[in-house]
Amino acid sequence: MSTSTTASVSTHILDTSVGRPAEGVAVRLSARAGRDADWRALGGSATDADGRCKDLPALPEGTTLVRLDFAVAPYFENQRDVENQRAEAQQDAPANRDGGAPVFFPEVAITFAVVPGEHYHVPLLLNPFGYSVYRGS
Repeated sequence: MSTSTTASVSTHILDTSVGRPAEGVAVRLSARAGRDADWRALGGSATDADGRCKDLPALPEGTTLVRLDFAVAPYFENQRDVENQRAEAQQDAPANRDGGAPVFFPEVAITFAVVPGEHYHVPLLLNPFGYSVYRGS
């Protein structure tokens, strides 16, 4: 059992629509000490080529609730741009110049409870029309 007085958090994102890690997704970390306390923004990072966010800030002592905010709209907009460029390069159907349909879930916010000394790995399985999260290892 750990003797740490704080919990720790890590995350990664898999884009299940393409079967690859989601690179470049901005992730913000917030914490609070109890249900009635105000959220405290701790900072953030972005996912790397492996879909992992390895440098999230440490949680302050007394944290009981954590929130991860994932900005997924820019990721899907970028994916759509890449697909349009591929279609143009292959001279397939014309690229969708209007940018296509809006992203259905532009942000994903996950809130979870923590206890001191535990590590919480929270993977996000993502696709354009849905997502799933779980406590990983």
